[in-house]
Amino acid sequence: MTISPDSITLFKWGALHLNATIVFTWLVMALLTLISWLITRRLTTGTRISRWQNLLEVLVVGMRDQIREVSHQEPGQYLPFVGTLFLFIAIANLLNIVPGYIAPTGSLSTTTALAICVFVAVPLFGIAYEGPLAYFKHYLKPTVLMLPFNIIGEISRTIALAVRLYGNIMSGTVIVAILLSLTPYFFPVVMQLLGLLTGMIQAYIFAVLAMVYIASATSARSRIDKGKNQHETRSD
Repeated sequence: MTISPDSITLFKWGALHLNATIVFTWLVMALLTLISWLITRRLTTGTRISRWQNLLEVLVVGMRDQIREVSHQEPGQYLPFVGTLFLFIAIANLLNIVPGYIAPTGSLSTTTALAICVFVAVPLFGIAYEGPLAYFKHYLKPTVLMLPFNIIGEISRTIALAVRLYGNIMSGTVIVAILLSLTPYFFPVVMQLLGLLTGMIQAYIFAVLAMVYIASATSARSRIDKGKNQHETRSD
């Protein structure tokens, strides 16, 4: 039984080894790029739009609403990053219906890479929103003694983000393989459908958690700006 796509080598040439994780990650990236190009090359602002543009607009509006609901901020600056995370994970998991395909999110290396992206993005958004000094002061609150614990907290939630996604995708694959060996007809089909649903839910959860972490890094400045706006309104 194959637990991770890392162990499956699809191409080997000398010292070059391409495993299933790398190949299918490239496949998902290429597919997303191609679909994006095909849909956006004929965008129109007219009253008659294609069904693909309509689907794109529904998807973008839905992601913007979710980001606004989670962060209580304007979603424009966060949409490219969080939206890309969601689409990559969702497409990577949905393609499990294709025979021979193995979701790269079933590899701990892929989920760790995605979690590291979030780990890097959180301070970048926080620094861009508050400035470096104001942002890093949060690690000293409520006292300077909390600095190592706050740093450990940042690292541990990154690990949890990676392991959560990997564990859910990998466990679904293992369960399907076990049921396939026991009852090769009905139950694997049901579990495959449940696996697709789980994959979409995990994509949503990963994107929401990423937005929650980013929002927590920018919430202090958001409260300050809101207070200033209220004060200016009262003054007027």
